Amino acid sequence: MSKEFFTVTPIEQVFGLMADFAPVGTESIALQEACERILAEDIISGINIPGFARATMDGYAVRAASTFGASEASPAYLSVSGRIEMGATPCSKIGHGQAVRIATGGMLPEGADAVVMMEHASELDETSLEVYKSVAPGGNIVAENEDFSKGSKVLSAGTPIRPQEMGLLAAVGKSRVTVFKKPVTGIISTGDELVDIDHEPSPGKIRDVNTYSLSGRAAKAGAHPVAYGIIPDDYGRLLETCKHALGQADMILISGGSSVGTRDLTLDVIAALPESEILVHGIPVRPGKPTILAKAAGKAIWGLPGQIASAMVVFDRIVAPFIGHIAGNALFSERNYKIPAILTRNISSVQGRTEFVRTRIIKEKSSYYAEPVPGPAGLIRTMVEADGLIEIDINTEGLEKGERVEVIILR
Repeated sequence: MSKEFFTVTPIEQVFGLMADFAPVGTESIALQEACERILAEDIISGINIPGFARATMDGYAVRAASTFGASEASPAYLSVSGRIEMGATPCSKIGHGQAVRIATGGMLPEGADAVVMMEHASELDETSLEVYKSVAPGGNIVAENEDFSKGSKVLSAGTPIRPQEMGLLAAVGKSRVTVFKKPVTGIISTGDELVDIDHEPSPGKIRDVNTYSLSGRAAKAGAHPVAYGIIPDDYGRLLETCKHALGQADMILISGGSSVGTRDLTLDVIAALPESEILVHGIPVRPGKPTILAKAAGKAIWGLPGQIASAMVVFDRIVAPFIGHIAGNALFSERNYKIPAILTRNISSVQGRTEFVRTRIIKEKSSYYAEPVPGPAGLIRTMVEADGLIEIDINTEGLEKGERVEVIILR
């Protein structure tokens, strides 16, 4: 009987299995440490932000109606007195025909509803102000709740925390925030041909590349990668290592041992893990068809191809979204950054599988061109030279030179 896959699972169905895996736990961390973490709580503002009406320009706080009709030919004349100091609460009230000096960020006094820009006014003396341009109510100010109102939800759980979200969290007084823990992703490289990177490979041997490339990919996806070393094609040792990793990690990646001829070892080991179930036994993609997804003790176990380009492409397009899911990242599926480009040559493809073509982006004048990077899936060079991937749909039979394509950027 042939060992080729009899049944493959389409990508859409693979992604549908995400719901089988629960997000990781949460932890409370200091706001200073929160950048690039995933928020695990809704944030409700306990105050209006900014909390008081404030000036957005240097100038004069006024009642807007006092300036209506003002122009260079027919200026408005106001009485001006005093200055509102930064950080101070004004003690006086502004009436019609009155003005007070104010700096950007200063609190508007009671009765004022606008700020006349300094460039649009001139002081005739210590108490007289000439205004050359009218200002509308609300002009050059922000209202006390213009950013956010007290009681409103300012951030939702699942939001990635960027520097701007850190600023907002600071504004609502969150010195500590609850975030999802980074999923611990165990990485196991298998194969009798592998040696550690510190060793000089003898004939027939190669250095272990996948541990390092997959660790980097996992970290970029928001995980904490943990390497469990090189395991030879030995059932007992691989089973022992997988059990050890299963007790520590939230997800396991087994690199190698998923292709025809060696995949039975990986499958047998996965089947021997507690509460194990094979969910996916091949995906109609190129590169990366012999990909395995299993569930053991409630955790995702991936059998990835040993070929470096295949492993990295499958991780980027399929595994990484699963990491985003268990990491609580509600926006992870929207992270793809694509550049439209013009294809430089024909690309052949076979209907019935999704093809990911490694591609270099070339800019000439105002146009971008997509140049496929040739080479088999075992060459790391093809990934180093590639800026991104062109996805050819499962129902599409190739692309032609000159077509406009979208290149998914590899980060």
